[in-house]
Amino acid sequence: MSDVLAGVDPGDLSVPALVWAADEAARRHARLRLVAAVPPVHDRLPYAAVGHLSALRMRAEATLSNAEDVVRRLHGGLRTATELVHGLPTAVLLERTPGAVLAVVGSRRLGRAAEIFSEGSVAVPLAARAECPVVVIREPEHTAVRPPLIVVGVDGSGDCRAAVAFAMAEASLRGARLKAVWVWPRPLLSAGDENEGLAERRLLLAEAVAGCAVHHPDVEVEDVVVRGHPVEKLTRASAEALAVVVGRRGRGGHTGMRLGSTVHGLLHHAECPVVTVPLPAVAGTDGTSPRADRSRPRTDRPAPTG
Repeated sequence: MSDVLAGVDPGDLSVPALVWAADEAARRHARLRLVAAVPPVHDRLPYAAVGHLSALRMRAEATLSNAEDVVRRLHGGLRTATELVHGLPTAVLLERTPGAVLAVVGSRRLGRAAEIFSEGSVAVPLAARAECPVVVIREPEHTAVRPPLIVVGVDGSGDCRAAVAFAMAEASLRGARLKAVWVWPRPLLSAGDENEGLAERRLLLAEAVAGCAVHHPDVEVEDVVVRGHPVEKLTRASAEALAVVVGRRGRGGHTGMRLGSTVHGLLHHAECPVVTVPLPAVAGTDGTSPRADRSRPRTDRPAPTG
């Protein structure tokens, strides 16, 4: 059974994240799996820790119950499952991402260092290591824009191909148009023919999108190549979007490095939900190795979108 996984924070229920997850589960005819984790207690004496842990569990149970009530009011016939687990939230959610359609969490708006190193951080570690797409709800989606819009960051790499495939499918599911944005950073020193470089990137962008567009002919696609900083340009595009979708780097390296600077920036600045999409486990969306990166220009390579 396919699940949309929703992380429920016992201390601060993110209603926007819960609503987003419930709506997405209903659209996909999937089960909504609500998971709350009660973290271990390290900062108290043993006799005090037992009482504190019991209080945390009671609060988590109440929060899960409230979350179920919200979901029932939104989608009475939606299949749901709830779990209350003892453990670190990130580890608990990561264990449940294999096979999930996607995972949805709210943003605690921590600073960058706290997001990476804090025990209470969930969004960045989950987005960096999950085996399914992860949706971080920092700001609400823009539903008043008509027709609705999904934005995907493209840089021609294998990382972005899975993101394009997800964004295209999501746009089809939502009846939305898709804006594929390739941000070409400005070099410190100008070199080569800029018009030639622009034309090359437009061609590569069209190629990156075309393979997925074949499977979703109902989606109106706009290809855009712009010069500037990826975070700034994608944040500007997010101001009217239901979501901005970006690819994630490979599994190796430090958690923060797996995401890349663009994703980190979007998690802090995007004006709509941010979706990070991992590389497929076996093959890329175009049938190549997930490590393949054959479509980048040879020089003046753009900053990665994931």
